[in-house]
Amino acid sequence: MAAEWSALLLTCRRGQGAVSALQRELEVRRLRGALGPRPPALLLAVEDPWARLGSGGATLNALLVAAEHLSARAGCTVVTADVLRDARILILHMGRDFSFDDCGRAFTCLPAEEPGAPAEALVCNLDSLLGTMTHRLCVGSPPGVWVCSTDMLLTVPSAPGISWDGFQGVRVIAVPGSPVYARNHGVYLTDEQGLVRDIIYKGTEAQIQQCAGPDGTVPLVCGIVFFSSDAAEQLLATHVIPPLDACTYMGLDSGAPPIQLSLFFDIVLSMAGGMTEEDFVKGGSDASVRSARSVLWTALRGFPLSMACIPDASYDYMTTSASDHIRSLTLLPGSASHLRFCKTAHSHVDQPCLLEDGSSVTNCLLEGAVGLAAGSVIQHCHLQGPLEIGPGCLLSGLDADSSPALRGCPLCDIVLQGHHVRLRDLPCRVFTLTGRLDDWQSPVEEATYLNVPWPEFFQRTGIREGDLWDAETPRRSRCLLSARLFPVLHACQALGLQDVLWLLAPAGGAGERLARWRTAWRMSWQELLPCLDTAAELGTRQALFFLQGQRKVRRVLLGHQDSSLLPLARSAVHEGYHEAVLGTLDEVASTAGDAGVAARALACIAEVLGCMARGEGGLRSGPAANREWASAFGCLERGDIASGVRELAAERQKWMSRPALLVRAARHYEGAEQILVRQAVMSSCQFVTVGQSELPPLGHWVQVACPARLDLSGGWSDTPPITYEHGGAVVDVAVLVDGCRPIGARVRRIPTPELRLVSLSGAPPSQAVTELVCQELEHLQDYCQPHAPGALLKAAFICTQVVQFPSQKPLRVQLMESFGSGFEVHTWSKLPHGSGLGTSSILAGAVMASLYRAAGKAASTESLIHAVLHLEQRLTTGGGWQDQVGGLVPGIKIGRSKAQLPLRVEVEPIPVPDGFTQTLSDHLLLVYTGKTRLARNLLQDVVRNWYARLPSIVQNTDALVSNAEECAQALRQGDLPLIGKCLDRYWQQKKVMAPGCEPLAVGHMMDTLRPHVHGQCLAGAGGGGFLYVLTKAPRQREALQQILAGTEVRCELPGGSLSRAVCRSFMGWATSASTASRWTQAVSPWRLWDVIRRMVLTLERTGLCEGLQPWPVPGRYTGNPHCFKGSSSRCLRS
Repeated sequence: MAAEWSALLLTCRRGQGAVSALQRELEVRRLRGALGPRPPALLLAVEDPWARLGSGGATLNALLVAAEHLSARAGCTVVTADVLRDARILILHMGRDFSFDDCGRAFTCLPAEEPGAPAEALVCNLDSLLGTMTHRLCVGSPPGVWVCSTDMLLTVPSAPGISWDGFQGVRVIAVPGSPVYARNHGVYLTDEQGLVRDIIYKGTEAQIQQCAGPDGTVPLVCGIVFFSSDAAEQLLATHVIPPLDACTYMGLDSGAPPIQLSLFFDIVLSMAGGMTEEDFVKGGSDASVRSARSVLWTALRGFPLSMACIPDASYDYMTTSASDHIRSLTLLPGSASHLRFCKTAHSHVDQPCLLEDGSSVTNCLLEGAVGLAAGSVIQHCHLQGPLEIGPGCLLSGLDADSSPALRGCPLCDIVLQGHHVRLRDLPCRVFTLTGRLDDWQSPVEEATYLNVPWPEFFQRTGIREGDLWDAETPRRSRCLLSARLFPVLHACQALGLQDVLWLLAPAGGAGERLARWRTAWRMSWQELLPCLDTAAELGTRQALFFLQGQRKVRRVLLGHQDSSLLPLARSAVHEGYHEAVLGTLDEVASTAGDAGVAARALACIAEVLGCMARGEGGLRSGPAANREWASAFGCLERGDIASGVRELAAERQKWMSRPALLVRAARHYEGAEQILVRQAVMSSCQFVTVGQSELPPLGHWVQVACPARLDLSGGWSDTPPITYEHGGAVVDVAVLVDGCRPIGARVRRIPTPELRLVSLSGAPPSQAVTELVCQELEHLQDYCQPHAPGALLKAAFICTQVVQFPSQKPLRVQLMESFGSGFEVHTWSKLPHGSGLGTSSILAGAVMASLYRAAGKAASTESLIHAVLHLEQRLTTGGGWQDQVGGLVPGIKIGRSKAQLPLRVEVEPIPVPDGFTQTLSDHLLLVYTGKTRLARNLLQDVVRNWYARLPSIVQNTDALVSNAEECAQALRQGDLPLIGKCLDRYWQQKKVMAPGCEPLAVGHMMDTLRPHVHGQCLAGAGGGGFLYVLTKAPRQREALQQILAGTEVRCELPGGSLSRAVCRSFMGWATSASTASRWTQAVSPWRLWDVIRRMVLTLERTGLCEGLQPWPVPGRYTGNPHCFKGSSSRCLRS
């Protein structure tokens, strides 16, 4: 669950020119999907009307802005509080400046990565708080206004346990903390009902102990408040009442004098039960604040103020102490945190072994030997070694040009930062240097600089107090914050990092450096703060992020890593860095020297193009044979990958103007990727061994019949490129349909030098017949288009090399020279289209086996398995190897492939206990769902997701292989319940690989059958076809028929929805093969199952014919022992 915001506002201080940059940051987060499943319609960065408005004034101004925008969207012409009635508003305050991050505490980057995020990005404190508020703290709250500070690191458990039953008024959120920590913070004093009586800030030990609970902890103020709709309306009403009108931009525009208000001590405290009106009003710092408090008391006093203290939550205020800041970035967060800190976050590090445990690197590029000691932090830096950074350091904002100056410097316990500063219209870079132990505001007599007392620093460097402070500056105001230490501009020379680093060790040339330092225009940190260029700093961080992202692209692709680049691609598109990423992918694809790496790089380019279409332009899957891309494809087909990639990139530029073209370009990049995958899979051809045998006489048929197959586990792991990049394992079983082998082919030589192709589907009397005659080579050119008539048969002639294509020799000449004849091929399948039983691949195996033999050649089963892989790549259906293993190899077996090229499939028979074959037959039923889906449609999505290396897909692929091994062991043991668990697990794994493969109606059917089965799964790729179930009791066909016949299923139809009983006519559907024709008839939208068909396992253990069945026919042929002579009905085996 997640809170759904009506409006999200981020307030920032006036005068820094950061509003536009912060608005862009919010918009980017909307694009990334970081604002919840339904991002707020109103997303605003709001500048405070006054420089020192305070958190209370900023809240009132932001509430007014939100109400005004919501009123306008509602069609109102004036601000109306009615829009707050059902609104859920989140106001986030940027707060004060932060010494250790130019973009403030909200945009302080945390050393964390979110692998599951849809878009890859730096994780800022703002993102952490947004996640906490949206997905944890605010879930279940009523309409109202949440206000949250961003000046703390907050951790909240996933179930905070806040009850909103009967809630009214205002609620503050507290976090348990120690009384010692509370001495420098605020705590709530509550009564037994949980109502707040007082807010104590930096109280005495006795006051703090008053607030302690039974466990000794105290409820810390953590900067979060919730106003109910009623309370928010009352607060909004005060914006027109002086002097509170001065808190808003309307007051500024009306000339009202400025006022500063605190959210907690001026607004929230007015509702505390232990506070009297007199004490509250008198507590104001001046007359205007006292007047404002009086208005707030009147408006809000009637609302109860309750507290919710979150157990196991933690709160860490981001102080100005460098030690505290470094500690917060190097210590792991609590177990309740939704973030996991890591040593290197969004960084490229050439030598990670040089980073000690307890150090932290975020958004950096560290080239060469860069050592980092424990307790040190580097952020937003591009450094080049050799460098050695000691303990206790914080380095931020340093570019590669800074590296030479750092070499040889004693970097220990220092804070070194590079800043973007804008002096009116002049942008410049300024470097600041402080010590980890320094305090910004302590007077010079009591403080340190670079961790040593000021007098010692003066003596070491020759700097005098007069160099840092004007003579009229009071002694108590002379502190590090106001010291003009940092060179900004020089009249004659360019300034750099060396102009502050000399302060660390002014040895040789100290006089010259001191003189140069004195003649430079210098500023104090206090003077620099208003000049910091937030937009430039955010832009530099973004550029560095994508620079290291480009290194990540190279590292992941060239290192064959299972890391997803899709989130990075999305971010590059969202933030305008897609051209840089595309260029890097082009470079990797053209120079890798590895077809597998190049294929993945092309797939990544397709993803970038798809992201650029932003969900428009049509479906990602589609044709990819436009002639404009033919030249590039031709280079790839010839093996010239570098030229092919260059031509693809050149053509790509013509297709970038609108979403429809981008999607079509992405399809063609996936087509190019498939060319390289095809070439990789074709490496399996070396395992195809074809021998010679006697050429059969003219007119003699060579016929092969095959069983269907059921995949019991591991499917999809056999699919290229998964099978050779990850490795695969699939458990298959060969099955008869009604006691028959339902798939077959027969071939004979004919006198005419032509190819006659006849395809039969179904069975009489409704048998569908497709006839085709090929007399010219041009008739074969559509062999790679799966839907073209006779495409599979044409591809088989080419892959068996019976016909050479392309060739200068005409088809007739080739046939007469090689065979003195033409060929006639008949194929059939008695299974419905899209059955999921491996029909197309098994049929390809049958065709190739019969064609080899009819052409006077002989091939082993292993050769046929790899030959079918080759054929399906040429056919562009791109299937794996499990179907042909299941249908060409007898019995129960497990096929395996290793994560390597060339791709080789090895098959191991699975022995089962005596009698288990019959047991399995008695418990195994097949149900036809009435829905069909071509596996290719699913295959494109699966391959796309694999190339994207989505974490869920990588983990699921691991699980597919391990489940296959477990299923094989369960079969060896004859353990039906365990086999059923493997089937159920397998189906869940299929749904992860191919979301959408379970139609709604099939899901209802499976729910109905679940109490009666050990396990169940859709065969093949899913999406329809056959469902196979392993029943708890034997011989349950009639029982399941009755269960399904009485099932009501609600189906979505084109014209609406329809609830109707299904399976009304199971009786009368015969189980013989002759009824197979019914399966090919059109199925009405609401008929989900037509037949439950009993499957009998083929578990013969020896001989090729148990998988490939030669059928005897009349004639006289005595050559190939797999064929036959005379008219015997006996199957002859080798």
